[in-house]
Amino acid sequence: MSISAADIKALRDRTGAGMMDCRAALTESNGDMEAAVEILRKKGQKVSEKRADREANQGIVVTVVSDDQKSGLILSLNCETDFVARNEEFIDFANGFAKAAFAAKTDSIETINTLDYKGLPISKHLEDLVGKIGEKIEIAQVAYLVNAGTIVQYNHPGNLLGVLLQFEGEASAEVGKDVAMQIAAMNPIGVTRADVPAETLEKELEIAKEQLINEGKPVEVAEKAAQGKLRRFYEERVLLEQKFVKDQSLTIDAYLKNAGASTVKTFKRVQIGA
Repeated sequence: MSISAADIKALRDRTGAGMMDCRAALTESNGDMEAAVEILRKKGQKVSEKRADREANQGIVVTVVSDDQKSGLILSLNCETDFVARNEEFIDFANGFAKAAFAAKTDSIETINTLDYKGLPISKHLEDLVGKIGEKIEIAQVAYLVNAGTIVQYNHPGNLLGVLLQFEGEASAEVGKDVAMQIAAMNPIGVTRADVPAETLEKELEIAKEQLINEGKPVEVAEKAAQGKLRRFYEERVLLEQKFVKDQSLTIDAYLKNAGASTVKTFKRVQIGA
């Protein structure tokens, strides 16, 4: 049957797929618009599967925080190129997916993919985006925080890096921003020493000991001296022990106490391509 240019345009406007893909889908469906949409979605799924092994190391980080600052969510939507990451439609979808996940109070990617967004499961929107754009696109990281304290969000210019920060109790907007920017800049492993994984400590101790032995220190001396290096590691990688980037005379712990703010409970730092 003959497929009109108007039908092709209508399908393209509806799906965002290419002209030739729309013509082929309409031809295959004998002009049935709904069937053509389904054909294009199925093709999007096939594209997604073919690109499963591709690296999606570009994208955007978005955050959502409730008006009372008692709950918040951070999400990254990843793609293959920064050109796509800067696309307005891609950004709109990232924000929409984050709001849907926030409303559902979930940070399970599997659950988020089943959530309804504008009448379709988010997984279907992702398939459609893959089919339309031709890149691997996926929700890569999500965290949902909720407590009785204060939650702060920070998005670094360019939206390639974001922080969701949770205080035990109250914290001013200035303190919240300062600590969130500290996390963004200094990339701590955790809030306190207790948050550092045991395997990380073992690795750092082993590296420090080997360095000292290579410098000519006896094994027993190297083992003791390695503990000193471990203390420096804590100062560099544990948030409350880090030097405050705005005032190197203070640790973050001291800064919080001087400001009369509560301590930090937890945080989530998400960086595209990290």
